[in-house]
Amino acid sequence: MSEWNNVEIICIGNELLIGKTVNTNAHWLAKRITVLGMKVRRITVVGDDLDEIASAVREAISRKPRFIITTGGLGPTFDDKTLEGVALGLNLRLEENEEALRMIREKYERYYAEGRIDSCEMTPHRVKMGRLPEGAKPLPNPVGTAPGVFLEHENIKMIMLPGVPDEMKSIFDESVAPMIREASGNLTFYEASLDVRNLPESELAPMLDVVMHDNPYVYIKSHPKRSEGTSHLELHFSTTSDDPKIARQRIERAILQLSEMIKRKGGTITPVKD
Repeated sequence: MSEWNNVEIICIGNELLIGKTVNTNAHWLAKRITVLGMKVRRITVVGDDLDEIASAVREAISRKPRFIITTGGLGPTFDDKTLEGVALGLNLRLEENEEALRMIREKYERYYAEGRIDSCEMTPHRVKMGRLPEGAKPLPNPVGTAPGVFLEHENIKMIMLPGVPDEMKSIFDESVAPMIREASGNLTFYEASLDVRNLPESELAPMLDVVMHDNPYVYIKSHPKRSEGTSHLELHFSTTSDDPKIARQRIERAILQLSEMIKRKGGTITPVKD
């Protein structure tokens, strides 16, 4: 049975594994998905290897999330292997998709008309971006040439996005966010943070246990910080509800209870602004 509000992210690219590129895509996606009311349960990073991509896809499917979102590897070069890897993992054929090829052709014709490229010929490398797993649908790319890809498999919505951040974000906001918003219904994610000083984390820990017990719908995470030579803690409060007012009240109640406990121990509290 599918976990109705779970999302898994698979990031693809050797550059992520060797430390050349910081995985900002995963950070951005996790934040956006959470705000839209779904839960990111796992983020996996694999290289530009067909077997690794296929294995990651099969493992994610075995956990039955509602969505699987991949980033990276949709371009025209030899190391862009995501679609082939996904097809391998699902035992599907790759086939030229007429709608995807049309999107790509129109984009190159526009670039040619604008003088940005010397030819709009549909070379084998450009056609490669229009070869999708059978049954898949292309998603418009407002920024670049490679379309995003949507595929439904065993009631799991699978979305393949480019690795270029601007392209990934634009396709997500235009085509993917509405799917996630519809799937999450009216769920609202609400969060707030406090900066706590003059109280060791070891003394704060039992207070967190009490407050989370008394406020079961609120998750509290402590993050040790250091600034200007002074150690302190940031407490992050979060909850999800189908009623924004209830979500806010839950957080406010938990913050009030914990703040009173911290003050009694001589700690100081400051709200953290985003």
